Amino acid sequence: MSASKQPDIIRPYGDTTGDGMVQVSFTLPVAHDKRAEGAALQLAAKMGLEPALLVHAKAMGPDFTFFVVYGSAKHLVDLRDVTVVEREFPLLSPTEVNKAIKSRLRRKLVVVGACIGTDAHTVGIDAILNIKGFAGEKGLEYYREVKVVNLGAQVLVPELVERAREEKADAVMVSQVVTQRDAHIHNTTTMSAAFREAYPAGQVPLLVVGGPRFEEGSAPRLGVDRIFGRGTTPGEVASYLVHALAPPRDSASRDAASSTKEKS
Repeated sequence: MSASKQPDIIRPYGDTTGDGMVQVSFTLPVAHDKRAEGAALQLAAKMGLEPALLVHAKAMGPDFTFFVVYGSAKHLVDLRDVTVVEREFPLLSPTEVNKAIKSRLRRKLVVVGACIGTDAHTVGIDAILNIKGFAGEKGLEYYREVKVVNLGAQVLVPELVERAREEKADAVMVSQVVTQRDAHIHNTTTMSAAFREAYPAGQVPLLVVGGPRFEEGSAPRLGVDRIFGRGTTPGEVASYLVHALAPPRDSASRDAASSTKEKS
């Protein structure tokens, strides 16, 4: 079926079209026994899975049990209600990125990156910044017109702000993987507030955040300029930096963007 002929109202697909079959996993704070398995099936029913089949149950220590449940979902999805954040900039090759920065900024574009708070997961930030890159693409260190300062893991927000000021950063990139108790949300809002307090109005570096659990479209609410999710490649980030910091000379926003990032 072509994309233009897809129905607006859909259900999950398992064995046959429209059967609604889905598989979910979760942990309950109870020891593994028959009562716990009954509780898992009760939860599945309240989630709209009926009938539901318990396909896996495993004790996670003395007081927790992990479950996998397979069942038919009652709920329908209306594709007309789905909001998608479209990419508003073209994807550029490394050569095009370097050329744009050199001709428009006339200096190197400075990026400072880090994992903040207690987050020690550097895989994401390294995938974007390190020269080895990700998904067959070289990281930003590969771009000769980009200066990369990777501060690594567990960087305190004041340290990040200080280093960004020291390096005269055009952009600050933060990776957040740890999401327990919404740590990624708290850390991001704290970071954005700190930068706005430390910089004069209109001179805050471009604030870019990445992580698997951020919601698309939540950048304004978190006080940052851009959020990148799972699967983002270095080329996408580099293209965005050009779009935001080194737009074409005939762009009406060029003078404002350039003046706020001018090196002293």
